[in-house]
Amino acid sequence: MDDAGVEALRAEIKYMYGCDSSWVESVAVHEEHEGRVLWDGQVQRFALVGHPRATECFAWSYLADGKPRRFHVVLRVPPVDGPEIAVRTALRAEARRTQS
Repeated sequence: MDDAGVEALRAEIKYMYGCDSSWVESVAVHEEHEGRVLWDGQVQRFALVGHPRATECFAWSYLADGKPRRFHVVLRVPPVDGPEIAVRTALRAEARRTQS
């Protein structure tokens, strides 16, 4: 991931959780449900500085259908223990929002 993308995610982490972060690694995640690809991309792992409950988070963003860029930041707190679970958690939350 380029520096601009990492900085945009760090800014989103700061906005959402009020803490600083440092980039750790990029992880490829492929998530399907009933044969349909729900996510196929890179998820960034960040170390958090000063968050009261988590020492890490997972973050990614994407463009969809000409809408503004969507950001997802998921804290590494149980049951979230890796990037795959973070993506599943975000997808479930997004599905619940669109059903309401």
